Amino acid sequence: MISRGLLVAAAVFLVSAQGAYAHFGMVIPSDDIVSQGDARQISLRLMFAHPFEMQGMPLERPARFGVMTGDTKTDLSGSLKEVKVLNQKAWEASYTFQKPGVYSFYMEPRPYWEPAEDCYIVHYTKVIVSAFGLEDGWDEEIGLKTEIVPLVRPFGLYAGNVFQGLVKLDGKPVPFCEVEVEHYNQSRKFKAPGDSFVTQVVKTDANGLFTYAAPKAGWWGFAALNTSDRKIKDKDVEIGAVLWVRFHDMK
Repeated sequence: MISRGLLVAAAVFLVSAQGAYAHFGMVIPSDDIVSQGDARQISLRLMFAHPFEMQGMPLERPARFGVMTGDTKTDLSGSLKEVKVLNQKAWEASYTFQKPGVYSFYMEPRPYWEPAEDCYIVHYTKVIVSAFGLEDGWDEEIGLKTEIVPLVRPFGLYAGNVFQGLVKLDGKPVPFCEVEVEHYNQSRKFKAPGDSFVTQVVKTDANGLFTYAAPKAGWWGFAALNTSDRKIKDKDVEIGAVLWVRFHDMK
């Protein structure tokens, strides 16, 4: 007969093992480039997950969801529809482009309690889409609490291209900040040979700059992690600046 103690220990191990995977806020559009002649509408999926392992966590209705193009920000919260992704609560929206431009979609989620890490998690997440050939403004800041500012154009990239970003917190660069990098393994095609391969890790330099070369095509998430200066219920709050970038195969 298996003892109660062993069952409890096994349950704790399983929870801890899942919690050990990197968390990512996710805003994934149906395309990163909308060209002349393409449909004007895209869909966007909002999730909270371990993207390589394809394990989901519930995402409550975001505190904010919007888009910025030029100097204009538009609240898109009313367009969100609840869906199930990876057997967890997630959200979808559609957006119709009215004119050429660079569109930065962003999400501020509600705090998520992670018992395995004994802290709350808030990932300020964004993705950038180019519409109809106008490419000015891809490095504009939205003004989120913490944010990755791309220093390489974040669309029209090939697998193997180097990507660079500047991590900011309260508008200031963050030196020597850890940045977790993970592939969205949507097709479940890839399997890591060991846990250390699931999440790649780089750090910013003294100026807050990080560099990474994506080895495969697909969506890659960059999550720059810091601890908030505020607590929730006497618990620490991990705040992440998350940027999703798509890399393409050269054909």
